[in-house]
Formats: sequence, C-alpha cells, structure tokens
Amino acid sequence: MNDVNATTELEYTGFWLRVWASIIDTILISFVIFPLLFAVFGKERLASGVMLSGASNLLFSYLLPALIVLVFWSTKQATPGKMVIGARIVDAKTGGAPSFAQQLIRYVGYFISAIPFCLGFIWVGFDKRKQGWHDKLAGTVVVRTKNGGNAPVRFE
Repeated sequence: MNDVNATTELEYTGFWLRVWASIIDTILISFVIFPLLFAVFGKERLASGVMLSGASNLLFSYLLPALIVLVFWSTKQATPGKMVIGARIVDAKTGGAPSFAQQLIRYVGYFISAIPFCLGFIWVGFDKRKQGWHDKLAGTVVVRTKNGGNAPVRFE
C-alpha cells in the first residue's frame, strides 16, 4: 500500500457501509458471547433477565469484544463486517497496516466517539476522508477497492 499509484485504486469507506459492517460485527460477536453466557450462567438464570455486574460485566461486555476486534484488526486489518464490504483499516499516513498502538487507540476512541450522542461515528458522513473521531485519534482511515467513489485516497 505504500505505492503512490495504489491510492488511485482505493476509496474511503463511507458512513452507511460502515454502519452495515458494524451491524454484521455486532451479530457475529453476539454469536460468540451468548453461548458463553449460557455456559457460565445457565439457561434459567439468563432467562430470568439477570443483569451482568462486576467482573462478569467487565469480561463479557468489554474485554471479550475488545479482544475479538483487536485480534481481527491485527491479523486481517478488518473485522468480519468490514471484510464483507471489502474494507480495511490502514495507517492514514502510509497506507500500511496500523500499529498495535494505533489499533488500541482506535478501539478506545470508539467510546469517545459514542459518548456525545454518537457524534464521533456520525462524523464519518461529513469528513472528506470519512474518518470518525476514533480514526482521527488513531491516525487511521478505512478504505476499500474503488467502487464508484469520487474522492481519491491520499496518504501523507
């Protein structure tokens, strides 16, 4: 991706495609987490509407999803949802794979993007490089093979 000519083959991945990717990822993560919840807490306890708290909440609501996402970002530069839409996360300066530090900052940036009425995610729809706040914090962009987009991808 460091080749300048390769940038003409890419486009920034926009808001609605990223929404679809997030929906796909949420469904797939649920397929992993819900069976684990059943195994740990049992069918009766979950059916009664038990709320997770303490260590179990931290594990199943935050740490396990973070681990899943970071493993995919580290190995594929994308989550399964992004792979379905043909998108991947790259370093905004080089077009190469983001570092683990960038990936970690990007993941923490999700929470920052979500807190004020999800404005950090909505920002993708208005930004010329289609970066959410989490992308800006981490120095990443989400790109895919050109499919009709008109803004060329530029790496600094």
